[in-house]
Amino acid sequence: MACVITTKREFPALAWMLRYPVRPWVGPVLVSIFAAFLRFFRLKTPPSLVFDETYYVKQGYSLLELGYEGRWAEDWDDNFAAGDFSGLSAEADYVVHPPVGKWLIAFGMRLFGAESSFGWRFMAALLGSLTVLLLARTATHIFDSSIFGAAAGFLLAVDGLHLVHSRTALLDIFLTFFVVAAFATLVQDHLSRRDNPAPPWLRPWLVATGVLLGLACGVKWSGIYFAAAFGLVAVIWECSRRLRFGESRWLAKGIIWDGASAFVQLIPIAVATYVATWGAWFAQPAAYMRQWASGHPGAGVTWLPEGLRSLWEYHARMWDFHNSLSAPHDYSAAPWGWVLQLRPTSFFYDSPAGCGADSCSQAITSVGNPMLWWGGTLALLLVFAMWLWWNDGRAGLILAAIGAGWLPWFIYGSRTIFTFYAVVFAPFMALALVYAVSLISRTAPGVSAATVARRRRQSFIVLAVVCCFALVLAVFFYPIWAAEVIPYEQWRWRMWLPSWI
Repeated sequence: MACVITTKREFPALAWMLRYPVRPWVGPVLVSIFAAFLRFFRLKTPPSLVFDETYYVKQGYSLLELGYEGRWAEDWDDNFAAGDFSGLSAEADYVVHPPVGKWLIAFGMRLFGAESSFGWRFMAALLGSLTVLLLARTATHIFDSSIFGAAAGFLLAVDGLHLVHSRTALLDIFLTFFVVAAFATLVQDHLSRRDNPAPPWLRPWLVATGVLLGLACGVKWSGIYFAAAFGLVAVIWECSRRLRFGESRWLAKGIIWDGASAFVQLIPIAVATYVATWGAWFAQPAAYMRQWASGHPGAGVTWLPEGLRSLWEYHARMWDFHNSLSAPHDYSAAPWGWVLQLRPTSFFYDSPAGCGADSCSQAITSVGNPMLWWGGTLALLLVFAMWLWWNDGRAGLILAAIGAGWLPWFIYGSRTIFTFYAVVFAPFMALALVYAVSLISRTAPGVSAATVARRRRQSFIVLAVVCCFALVLAVFFYPIWAAEVIPYEQWRWRMWLPSWI
């Protein structure tokens, strides 16, 4: 199975786009500015803690004050939002997610004040906007077109699932940022080596991928699946490169030699980065379970130093928690329906006054843009077909990224999981949709110039229609993504499926 990114030499119809006087950065920067506007506008609304912000914002503040997550008094959300932080105690709290995302939230609070809802959400909005930029630039390389790259970024910019996460201080937007950044460096690693018959063993871009995947795991453990998928992609690319240059025993060399290279420069780097993200925990004797090893001599993994032995035991308990989480929740959703957004998560709902005789609604619902998710689901079928029958490397790359973010959750069908976890592969759904449109421009060698011109015009028309529909739907759904106050009847207009309520 080859997995090679197509360039203009192999995909001549897209080479025409490069003659347009559009610099490679212009389109991606413009769509990321637009994304930033959508994410920062009225970011402080609502001024209260929303959904799981009750955990991560208060834990972020605790990291600033104590260096570890302390226990808060019960029902302290309103007090916290009002600037009363006296509910924090020095007693260590049991938390079940690594610290990187909470440190990022804490950084925003350090800049703008812990009492500021803008401060809680600042880093989410910033990294959400930068994710759009990274995706657009990486898509430009994949499709060899700044136009198609900007379109991929635009589709993510107007996606409700990504937008809602970028406007709330939850962990998944940070996981998404680091995964997309790792994806970008992985593509750069491939582009820096694919035309070199004897590339150097050291791969700086792959090392960067390892660091970013370690940070992703430092936000949520689901980053592990991307580490496995991206490592496999890196090895497949090396095998295909050796085959392209006619090397003997290309498969064995690719798996053994290049596999060893990829493993050493990816997995140990990711593990070391992940352990380093717990630095504050190591430095704080009062942190949760920090002294477990000294109080349990001979228990646990005895060959590890005390600090790592305590961390290992802490992780074992976290693992048990995640695997046994089965508490019923109104918005839990089976993963098979995620791509169709069958059961989006309600982050916030209120019925404020101000709509005259009608009742008002103010909601934050993490429903994805139907153009991206419903259109992207259809595009996925084409992506899979192109990978299976035409061995298209770009299709394989997109499927690997979506599969890493989606398929592992089918294993956890008995635990409580939510559709909003799908935000981590929303960028790759945008790539799938753009990929499907790009195939219109694909022509066989030797076709006439008139045919090439006609096919490229068709691809531009379809791409424009897709983006316009996505924008219209974004305008329609924006009130329930950004907590705007609207009449209840208008809120019901936006509940297209009964399962959305």
